[in-house]
Amino acid sequence: MSLSAALLQEIETEGKTTRRVLERVPADKLTWKPHQKSMSLGELALHIAKEPGHFAEAALRDEFDFGGAHPGNPQPSTVADILTTHDQGLATVKSSLNKLGDAGLQNMWTAKMNGATLMTMPKAGLMRMIVMNHIYHHRGQLSVYLRMLDVPVPSIYGPSADDNPFAVARA
Repeated sequence: MSLSAALLQEIETEGKTTRRVLERVPADKLTWKPHQKSMSLGELALHIAKEPGHFAEAALRDEFDFGGAHPGNPQPSTVADILTTHDQGLATVKSSLNKLGDAGLQNMWTAKMNGATLMTMPKAGLMRMIVMNHIYHHRGQLSVYLRMLDVPVPSIYGPSADDNPFAVARA
């Protein structure tokens, strides 16, 4: 299996899991924060939904300049907005991976801040580290937010205390 095909397969699988977690976000708690330094529930969910597509598009270029202060995450108004953003972002990731292919994933990508180089890595590393692993990290963070709000946490890599896909249904 080629590298791009393997990444696409993982994106498909993880995208479904991420959507299950995002679907649990309670619409009436979008502005809730577990701590004053934390993102709100809605900001975190939108970050998870938005960033994969944003950075997958950046992978189509050889260089990306963050250009100063990060504007932060907007506060979404509905869970539907979050889910739509996730679905669109997932489509963008798939499209970008298909455009890059294995050869393109071997090319180098540089992140800059106002012209100063922050890091340089192969585009395959960008896809793995930022488009995928970064989001898995935040998805775990979101599952903690859900637990703190007493929202049932879905199964992610195995059973949760609320969702066990391996349990035998008892009549």
